[in-house]
Amino acid sequence: MTVPAAAQERGGRLPSASEKAAANHLRKILAAHATGDAKLRLLDEETQQLTEIILTPALSSLLTELLRHIGKGDAVTLVPVSKMLTTQQAADILNVSRPFLISLLDNGEIEHSLVGRHRRIQADHLFKYKKERDEKRSKALSDLAELDAEYL
Repeated sequence: MTVPAAAQERGGRLPSASEKAAANHLRKILAAHATGDAKLRLLDEETQQLTEIILTPALSSLLTELLRHIGKGDAVTLVPVSKMLTTQQAADILNVSRPFLISLLDNGEIEHSLVGRHRRIQADHLFKYKKERDEKRSKALSDLAELDAEYL
């Protein structure tokens, strides 16, 4: 099995079969306790020391989403919202070509800054654009489904 070039560039690797199984198992455990604060108990087999961690619903949701991707076999990269991204990194996140991304930047659709001659995009600005784009797409799809339902 080969790792896609984009994942290799970001230092990612695909999870093994045992990692996928462990991620799916842990995701199911978290999902069963997602309604409130969940206590996660970890036992160090070597020292027999028990450590307890309280997971808030927000943290449980984030971990569940991460584990879902790992369980499907996806390579995962975490991007802090304050990170400044290159145009290629931003294009990879949006799954668009770099020239298309640059046209979005030049049209002012995504806030960016110049470092010398190079454009840099703050991750939270990129994720804001992505969220708005995804919401527009979802609404357009819903509208099409409604129109289609009228003809059935």
